[in-house]
Parts: sequence; C-alpha cells; structure tokens
Amino acid sequence: MIEGGCLCGAVRYALSKPALRTCLCHCEDCRKASGAHAVAWTFFHTGALEWTKGIPKMIRFAERERSFCGDCGTPLMFFDPAIPHLFEVSTCSLDEPDRFPPEDQCWLVDALGWSGAVHALPRYDETSPLPE
Repeated sequence: MIEGGCLCGAVRYALSKPALRTCLCHCEDCRKASGAHAVAWTFFHTGALEWTKGIPKMIRFAERERSFCGDCGTPLMFFDPAIPHLFEVSTCSLDEPDRFPPEDQCWLVDALGWSGAVHALPRYDETSPLPE
C-alpha cells in the first residue's frame, strides 16, 4: 500500500495499485498551481486512489482536474480526461517520495530559463544564509 497526504494532515489517501512512473513537469499550469519551478508527478491507473481522511478541494481548469487540501493548499492529484486510464499524484505528497524518483522531465517548452542551472547552485544541509 502506498500512502500520502497534505502538509497539515487534513487530507490523506491510499493507493492500491503500483506506481507506473514519475515525471518532473515544468508546465506553466503546474508551476502556477504549486508555486514551484517544477512538480514531480507519479502516475497510477485510474481506480487506485482512496481518500482515507478528509476530502480535497477540486478545481477544474482547461478541462482537467486538480485536487488540493482546502486548508493548507498542498497539491494532491491531477487528472486529464483525455487520458482516462491514468491519473497523477504529486510525488512529494507521498509519505515516501524518495521511492519514486523522476524518470524524465516534461513540458520543457514552458520551463523557466534558470531551471537547468539549479544543480550548480550552492547547497546547504539546512537554511541558506539569509540576507541582512
């Protein structure tokens, strides 16, 4: 069983089927919905998801559905009716996201210009130096 949920714990879910793959998406919709430069999504077959605690809010945008926690805003699920046999769970809402590393990146046409350079930035184990 694969489980996950939102930051505040108001919404939890369980997945009864194995993950199919994970993709790092750079599309503008994902960036705007998450506030991040890219979002990792893990694909599952439709019917694998059960909400085990709370009910997420849903927004329909461009005929697609995005579910998120109505309390803390954590993105949880994405569904595109043009691909009815699959849906996506935000990988970082999974309890063990390290089990599902991205296998590719998509929508690079929408990627921010600096996205490709993040690997070269200074790295800190915790908080980076704060401006004075």
